[in-house]
Amino acid sequence: MKIRWGICTTGKISNDFVLALSLLPTENHEVVAVAARSEGDAKRFADKHKIPTAYGGYEALAKDANVDTVYIGSWIHTHLPLCKLFLGHGKNVLCEKPLALNKREVQEIIDFAKEKNLFFMEGWWNRFFPLNVKLRELLAAGHIGEVKCVLGSFGIPKLKDERIEHKEFGGGAMLDMGIYLIQTTLMVFDRAPTSWSTKGFLAPTGVDETTVTTILFPDNAIASLTCSVAVFLPNEIEIRGTKGYIKVLSPFWCPLKMEVTTVVQKSDDVLDIEEKQEVMEFPLPSNREGFVYPNSAGFQYEAEAVRQCIIKGLKECPTVTHKESLLAHEILQSTRYDVGYVLDVDKQKITTMPCQ
Repeated sequence: MKIRWGICTTGKISNDFVLALSLLPTENHEVVAVAARSEGDAKRFADKHKIPTAYGGYEALAKDANVDTVYIGSWIHTHLPLCKLFLGHGKNVLCEKPLALNKREVQEIIDFAKEKNLFFMEGWWNRFFPLNVKLRELLAAGHIGEVKCVLGSFGIPKLKDERIEHKEFGGGAMLDMGIYLIQTTLMVFDRAPTSWSTKGFLAPTGVDETTVTTILFPDNAIASLTCSVAVFLPNEIEIRGTKGYIKVLSPFWCPLKMEVTTVVQKSDDVLDIEEKQEVMEFPLPSNREGFVYPNSAGFQYEAEAVRQCIIKGLKECPTVTHKESLLAHEILQSTRYDVGYVLDVDKQKITTMPCQ
């Protein structure tokens, strides 16, 4: 079964997604149309990627009978109306993360997808990387024992980026990067947390600049997640268990390498231990010129996962469930509130559609 993709918006992330699709068999994936607010932008993108149809405005893409699945790569503040537009015209949807500005919007999108009986997924692409597939296997097998602690950081000084600097675009560290820390932590523990809280600082524009979020889990387990748009951080995830630890090296959000260490206690002395470390690498099978972001060829794993779900008639992906998206965005919303970052949409419902 071939997925006939429509691409919504022509930014950097859409560029990388389309390039990754081109690495997959053409009998399985084909980009048949692209849309942008500007017809000129859409045509330039279509010419660059050899896409047969380009639209100025999103309504035409939604009505295109040749498109069965739409990838949305727009800025976060447009996700709600765009998701509803395409779902409302019978299209399956893969929408970039973070899915929406707050939990209410996420719930509205998911409810609408269920009402229309269509496949819908938030684009947590890193979950489909071979490294994270192997990581889940190691954790499920108890390779490092019971996980008690997760330490994670994601920091890149990009506060001056327009999308990051301003509240109206859903800017700040947590919505842009913290979603990776939170959803990866939820993947590692594979159960709901009991509580969470955040401390941090706001930038002059009112978005969060640097935060530390603590999440508590059952059985005395904890995660500490640091996020910043002011400084570079290690950008790694460290998972500590009772029999060892795993470090997913930078860039953990599109990972290719991890260190797996098992610990054996040689005597009654807790410090008398022997560590055995194995370095596991998962290079991308193929790549090509033109990607903007690191390891973007890995989008192919997510795209093929979407195809497999649609072939099976699934309306959500078992690897990125609707329930997890809701939980992740509940935590994200709380982190904003904890540091005083409140959006207008937290107080009112959005009903307008995007400009055509």
